[in-house]
Amino acid sequence: MANHIVHWDLLVSDMERSKAFYSGIFDWRFDDSSFPGYTIIDVGEEGRGGGMMQSPSGTGGHALNAYFGVDDVDETLAKAAAGGAAVVVPKTEIPGIGFWGMFTDPDGIPMCLFQPEPRQ
Repeated sequence: MANHIVHWDLLVSDMERSKAFYSGIFDWRFDDSSFPGYTIIDVGEEGRGGGMMQSPSGTGGHALNAYFGVDDVDETLAKAAAGGAAVVVPKTEIPGIGFWGMFTDPDGIPMCLFQPEPRQ
């Protein structure tokens, strides 16, 4: 699998403040109903939306985060850890969609991984 960016999200300190800020600047709309603790961002007709969540502890701060597609989140997290990364979020299911995980690289930069659910 090519490791292209498949999704993006904002890791923020205050969800309500961030929603007000970005809706005021970009007219983004937000949907909190899909996943507990995660907000889907609708950027409008043209463009690919993303998401927003409270920054997980261990990420070193708040950021615009990119998700890279991988064949196996567990395998990729293990390779990252062996190379000096710290696993922040182990392989976690996104019901009906796939799996994600997060590590920080040796410089502390958060990186997210996404593995799609197998097609049936």
